[in-house]
Amino acid sequence: MTGTGRRSKWRTYVPSALLFLAALGIWELWVVARDVPTYLLPRVTEIGAELGEHGWSLFGHLRWTMLEAVLGFAVGSSAAFVAAVVFVHMRSVEGALFPWAIVLQTIPIVAIAPLLTIWFGFTLVPKVVIAAIICFFPVLVNTTRGLRSISPQALELMSVLSARKTAVFWHLRVPSSLPYIFAGLRIASTLAVIGSIVAEFTGSDRGIGFVIIQASYRLDTRRLFAGLVLSSAGGIVFFNLIGLLERITVRWPGGRLQES
Repeated sequence: MTGTGRRSKWRTYVPSALLFLAALGIWELWVVARDVPTYLLPRVTEIGAELGEHGWSLFGHLRWTMLEAVLGFAVGSSAAFVAAVVFVHMRSVEGALFPWAIVLQTIPIVAIAPLLTIWFGFTLVPKVVIAAIICFFPVLVNTTRGLRSISPQALELMSVLSARKTAVFWHLRVPSSLPYIFAGLRIASTLAVIGSIVAEFTGSDRGIGFVIIQASYRLDTRRLFAGLVLSSAGGIVFFNLIGLLERITVRWPGGRLQES
């Protein structure tokens, strides 16, 4: 990265970090000044103390939630990619199945999660299925659009060269669609974490969702906020890992990596 690029990133991140720290400071001062009860809103330092005291235990719950999220992300994204490939090559199948994908997307996850818990119990399956469902649609839409984004001139050139359909797909459609695919994957990465936590609300004995729901029953807002902090951290790390994979994978003219 050039010096100009580094300065640009500093200009982006430093104001955000300062604003975040200022918000935490205002939160702390307001709670102290107003003498707000801890069960309503804990101080930032109390949340930090909770993380420091029970961090290892909470991290164990986070690892379980992230396992569910990653598995659901992998299943949902893979299924979406396969469906997008079928849709691009078979318009009749797309016309028949895409409305059902929309229906699946519009069903509230909180309504599906209890049903899956009844069917599969307090196992890994309901969480992975929920995460997969919530990841499926954004990856499907973006991948389908990406696979169709190639220029007619490029298709005509491949036709002139008598390229096989598999060659057109792997050497033209897939490389051209990578920015679209990764846009969908970035969205899906955060949704997978949300889906896993929602599924844990309805039936689980571990995970960040379990921590949050148990803390809410006991009015233990310090632990509840600690769970929220860790869930956000997990989602941010997952999102940035997908972004890193994109920068490694997606190359632009001149051999330069895409900078986000």
